[in-house]
Amino acid sequence: MKKINPPILILNYKTYLLATGKKALNISKIADIKAKEYSINIIIVPQFTDIYLISQEVDIPVFSQHVDPVLPGKSTGHITIEAIKEAGAVGSLLNHAERKISYEIAKKTYDRMKEFGMIACICAESVEKAKQLAKISPEFIAFEIPELIGTGKSISKFSPDKVRESVEQVSCVNKNVIPLTGAGISDGDDVYASLKLGAKGALVASAFANSKTPEKVLDSMCKAIIKYLEES
Repeated sequence: MKKINPPILILNYKTYLLATGKKALNISKIADIKAKEYSINIIIVPQFTDIYLISQEVDIPVFSQHVDPVLPGKSTGHITIEAIKEAGAVGSLLNHAERKISYEIAKKTYDRMKEFGMIACICAESVEKAKQLAKISPEFIAFEIPELIGTGKSISKFSPDKVRESVEQVSCVNKNVIPLTGAGISDGDDVYASLKLGAKGALVASAFANSKTPEKVLDSMCKAIIKYLEES
């Protein structure tokens, strides 16, 4: 897997109806177009059932929303790494606030993912957790305060000190891990604020995946990244 350089946007579709099936494909094509238009790395994270369909139609990386460390065989109801890779995913989210796993499972899962050349964005609900998870050495760690998820209250504006601290702590433990931020990221201003605080990108969900104007939302976020890069 080619290295994905920051700044990046990771777009989590969750299980929104506006990001399901054919609608998921439509917004994925928008993300693909914007990634090329702005020369920005964008990762999309659709539902498991849409991974294959979408991965055949876009060039940008596709993640799964979760994956289990189980081996193929007698594991009914689990999602294997082999399955998501076969479907076209190149990586996965792990430990999202809505699909939490233990540190031990996160490590076991990521260790198996590496065997398949897959990458991970592990979510952390606290600065201390982000620091701990950095020891696993995933490609990305996304710091998200659970109480702000889906509220439209951006973590970069409501908890800037925590964002800055999470970046510092992750980098202190492992400089190879790319620190991201998430929770309530709604527009370009929120993305810009995150970058100014030291994050190298953002994990975005409802603002894009549950929007009636996803193209407008993504334009705003991509322009914010360009603005930051031009100022840097």
